[in-house]
Amino acid sequence: MKFGRAVAAAALLAAVTACGSGATTAEGGGGGKVGIDHPRADSDFWNSYIKYVPQMAEELGVDLMPATNSQNDVAKLVNNVQALIGQGAKVIVMAPQDTGAVANILQQLENKKIPVVSVDTRPDKGKVYMVVRADNRAYGTKACEFLGEKLGGKGKVVQLQGSLGSINGRDRSEAFLDCMKTRFPGITVFSEPTEWEGTKAASMLQTRLEQNPDIKGIYLHAGGVHLAPTLQVLKQKGLLVPPDDPKHIFVVSNDGIPQEFESIRKGEIDATVSQPADLYAKYALYYAKAAAEGKTFEPGPTDHDSTIIQLPNGLEDQLPAPLVTKENVDDKALWGNQAQ
Repeated sequence: MKFGRAVAAAALLAAVTACGSGATTAEGGGGGKVGIDHPRADSDFWNSYIKYVPQMAEELGVDLMPATNSQNDVAKLVNNVQALIGQGAKVIVMAPQDTGAVANILQQLENKKIPVVSVDTRPDKGKVYMVVRADNRAYGTKACEFLGEKLGGKGKVVQLQGSLGSINGRDRSEAFLDCMKTRFPGITVFSEPTEWEGTKAASMLQTRLEQNPDIKGIYLHAGGVHLAPTLQVLKQKGLLVPPDDPKHIFVVSNDGIPQEFESIRKGEIDATVSQPADLYAKYALYYAKAAAEGKTFEPGPTDHDSTIIQLPNGLEDQLPAPLVTKENVDDKALWGNQAQ
């Protein structure tokens, strides 16, 4: 789906009954203010998402409160959410980076009957109205298949993981390892938990390349924080060479930011999974407004090429996230080609 104003808010809301197995409106639903907490501002992906939010709020007619930013700190997230509640928020949109540490605040919100929309990450415990994310296990599987085929099923690869305290980090890591073990047992994987930090990624990659100069593949869990340090390390070691050079190390990333696309065009990296920052913002606010109006949803296919699935603690709308290579990197439908 293309980002832009071509899809009007009225059309989106009129199509609510097409989402899942049908949406219904509870008695007494009347809308209200939507509070939103951004998770960080040190990632190109999240900065893109942050820019989309006010645009989408205007399109959808969401009564959006001034955003807060928890800066990858659960304590700040809790404080920000409590402040938003005190200012009259009727729905909360958040993106907790530590998905195991938000159970208490989610319980508080449930007690106050304040619905929660979680973006990009799925809380391990605690009730959520809707999770808006893509299938992160598919990210790891796509990365595995790409590298496995490029390496011919043999060799060594490094996986620069995010935080394993995050469901996203765990999903991507576990799926990548499961796929490698099952489909490419001849490939050795070195997994490095970076906690979504670029400096850690650079240090860990530097060490692994020194210990294993025959490494031929790298999987970046998050291009927004891992791309620049990876390119820097490869350049320092004289390994930032075109794909047809025998010294080339194949790199597949996650995010779909413009910087990754430019690196693919240059031949510096080879692929990325486009995590839809535009659709994350759009449907986070779409479901927040629906929650404020008392609408409910059921599992099933949606009208926007995704599927709502049932979770133990709520529902999740799994948005599409395509693999991007040199063959389709110039596709204008990709949000990374539309971001300013």
